[in-house]
Amino acid sequence: MAAGKQQQTRPWCPFCGLDVGRPSETVQRTMKEFPAGRCQCGAVYVSDATGHSIGAAMVECLVFACGDEWDLAWELIPEDDYLTGIVEDYDDVSHQICPKRNLDGRAVRGILYFVRLHKDVAEIAARFAKKKEREAQAGVAAPPVEPARDPKRQRQQANKQLVKQLVDAGDIDALVNLSFDDKRTLRFLQKLLYEPLPEKRYKTAWVIGQVTARLSTREPAPVADMLHRLFEACSDSASMPWGMVEAIGAIVVARTDIYGAFTRHLLNFMGDEGTREAALHGLTEIAAVRPDLVRSTPFYSLFPLLGHDSAVVRGLTVRLLGRIKANEVIFQIMGLQKDQSEIVIYQHGEPVKTTVAALVTEAVAELQRT
Repeated sequence: MAAGKQQQTRPWCPFCGLDVGRPSETVQRTMKEFPAGRCQCGAVYVSDATGHSIGAAMVECLVFACGDEWDLAWELIPEDDYLTGIVEDYDDVSHQICPKRNLDGRAVRGILYFVRLHKDVAEIAARFAKKKEREAQAGVAAPPVEPARDPKRQRQQANKQLVKQLVDAGDIDALVNLSFDDKRTLRFLQKLLYEPLPEKRYKTAWVIGQVTARLSTREPAPVADMLHRLFEACSDSASMPWGMVEAIGAIVVARTDIYGAFTRHLLNFMGDEGTREAALHGLTEIAAVRPDLVRSTPFYSLFPLLGHDSAVVRGLTVRLLGRIKANEVIFQIMGLQKDQSEIVIYQHGEPVKTTVAALVTEAVAELQRT
């Protein structure tokens, strides 16, 4: 550690005093914007090169310390559950502390934000991390990381007409490239969800899921921002949430390893007739790849929907409960074996005609495998 104020030094941990390594991007990036690191004493830290986003760095560092378990992070209390520290005047280029706040003509304003969990909380976070690792291994593999784009390439400009043409053509590759070039692409995609025809909404939502899955392998922050905008749009009582819930489900399904924590929030849309079917569809698709995410929610509240007046609601509920192995209601599900009501469900954004009875047969087969 430096004795004088003018000497450049290596950054250190404010808890143990040891030098810390250069923060880096984690291999399995989640909803992160800042490079992160871990000290030998157990503290974790993130780097904000500008020094202007301390609030965001604080939240991200705390969530990182909790093994990306957001619910646990929000329950913790400063001082009682964890300690924080800041190392200022950090230069991320040279990985040095520069008290003069200037190095080779460059302004140095960065910070390293540290969080160290108390022992009992750290043990809880470690158990969460191990459980999440086991569940992820049992689920689908994350998509491969997108190749880095050439920084010297000619960047495309997104506009609503171009995005709509690519969606209609189902050109996922072009939309992914456009999203890397122009982040407004996601906003144009969101605007296309305002469509009264459900087949078009589900198609657009599925495309959004495919695009954001690939974009998030390198740039998860814009996808996280989109998720928050979608939730805000759903909570706005002055607007019609056409396609919003469908898109939330599609994004979570495509990257359950990152956005699986949003699964339980889909249950909040079950009480509204206008969003109930879309929420059920999203939960059903999530259950196809990660049934544990749905079973960790209060899914018992879905049981009464087996007797709902809407055939679509009955059919989707049957399919969902079959996929999560809800043996608690196997007899109620079997009671719908003669329900020949015709319904339309969506797979990969395409409408598929079926009957409630056919979905019961599928669900019973799933339940009998347990």
